[in-house]
Amino acid sequence: MSAEFGGRSGLQGKLSQWLRGRRPKEAAGDGGREDLLLAAAGAGLPLAPAAHPAGYRCSCDRVGCPTPARHPVSFAWQTQSTTDRAQIERWARHQPEANFITATGMVHDVLDVPLQAGREALRRLLDAGIEVGPVAESDDGRMLLFTLTRGTPEEEDEWWPCELDCHPETMDEHPGLRWHCRGSYVLVPPARLPGEDRTVHWVRGPEHPLPDPLTLLEILTDACARHIGEESDHAGTAWPSRR
Repeated sequence: MSAEFGGRSGLQGKLSQWLRGRRPKEAAGDGGREDLLLAAAGAGLPLAPAAHPAGYRCSCDRVGCPTPARHPVSFAWQTQSTTDRAQIERWARHQPEANFITATGMVHDVLDVPLQAGREALRRLLDAGIEVGPVAESDDGRMLLFTLTRGTPEEEDEWWPCELDCHPETMDEHPGLRWHCRGSYVLVPPARLPGEDRTVHWVRGPEHPLPDPLTLLEILTDACARHIGEESDHAGTAWPSRR
């Protein structure tokens, strides 16, 4: 139902294919979309309906929508988000064009990084034998790494704030690593973006166990720092000192 690299056998060959831009095959048609959504929910990712592309615009009524086809359709998305199979089937069948978001900070967080930095980090993580969970790519140049959450409202003492925390309204402030935790969300594959053939798609499916985010963080931050530094060098600007 969902894309995956598979087991250790043949891992490097499959990774090489993916790095050459070959997308894993996803199920086709409406049934495939529903199966992929149910697989995500079955892995514990709470889902809620989201807007979808209307040409190069957003399906919502907001003039100049700042996040076209990327936001929930309901202001109550945090309480609406669910893993209930019957509810997701109803949504998927009654809203055949809708994207879906998954609410972070309940079961899982998402580490959201520039695509090239993410590909570099993923290669290093796999080479080091570090367990990596579900991973999605977005055709707007981002990679999403799904991890266990740092805490839930029932575990207040275990939840800690971080300057990398990203909420939907602050994403432009985080061009490198964005950490989606409580109060945030991301699109869950399969999702469509405005433009021609632009999607959010799995490269490692939701059947992979969620890892501890701290096991990925050092390599991800290093790759992001190098990526942003290279972009700054190409733009003729100095890389700011790290605090």
